[in-house]
Amino acid sequence: MVSYSITDLEKITGIKAHTIRIWEKRYKVFNPKRTATNIRCYTDDDLKLLMNISLLNRYGLRISNIVTMSQEELNQKVMDITENTSSHNMMIEQMIVAMMEFNEDKFEKVLTNSLIKSNFEQTVTNVIYPFLERIGILWLVGTITPAQEHFIVNLIRQKIIAAIDGLIETPGNDAKKFLLFLPAGEFHELSLLFYWYNLKKMGHKVIYLGQSLPVNNLKLFSKVQQPDYIITVLTNALNLEQYESLISTFANDFSKQTVLISGLQIKEHTIDLPSNISILECPDDLYNILNCKN
Repeated sequence: MVSYSITDLEKITGIKAHTIRIWEKRYKVFNPKRTATNIRCYTDDDLKLLMNISLLNRYGLRISNIVTMSQEELNQKVMDITENTSSHNMMIEQMIVAMMEFNEDKFEKVLTNSLIKSNFEQTVTNVIYPFLERIGILWLVGTITPAQEHFIVNLIRQKIIAAIDGLIETPGNDAKKFLLFLPAGEFHELSLLFYWYNLKKMGHKVIYLGQSLPVNNLKLFSKVQQPDYIITVLTNALNLEQYESLISTFANDFSKQTVLISGLQIKEHTIDLPSNISILECPDDLYNILNCKN
């Protein structure tokens, strides 16, 4: 069982440690165990309860009333709010709970609710992307297991692929050809899949090569297919020298293409980029770059 400090709870939920202590003392919300050095230790159940209490409190319920609810009543109240509000933060919190419980039905309800209130692109941008950032925080503090991450990421992956398959747009005469791949050792493909979705919806041709492809294997393929653009995502940690080397390889090996790069590493390193390399900080950047080229 995962154990959390009060600082972990603050990072995950955004609720100040001082507030958690007040709720704990005044309303007996938790009864945390303590370490030999008297540090509070909280469980998965404590974390989920705190997230649900916080959500209900934000929607007008008093803490004194919330703590009298049974677990079943609490869960039902949360789901009622989930189904009748478009709050992105609320949806993100419920997706975190679904992940921690391995609860596919709850995930489906939250996602369906978002899709009803907005379109697929808005759901990915306003709910899925921020949710994945929260997962990153949970991973850093040791809150989630690989099984929990894989469970939820693969559910999202299935949804994006289904959305891609559901598009009926056919490439027009002015369609550009895009080659999408992840370099060797890169396996986080959700952002790349979303670029595939957007490009297909815009009527462009897409060749999707997927995860962990060595760049030197891509060179010959690129010469044969002659794409107009190459898109990749850099998530894994790179030091400055490794990052500069990879950028140089992209620039030299694909000098006839425009290479578009996204991912965490573009935020970690700021360097002068070759003329055929551009950065994608968000999905809208793709539209802006393509519009400028036309």
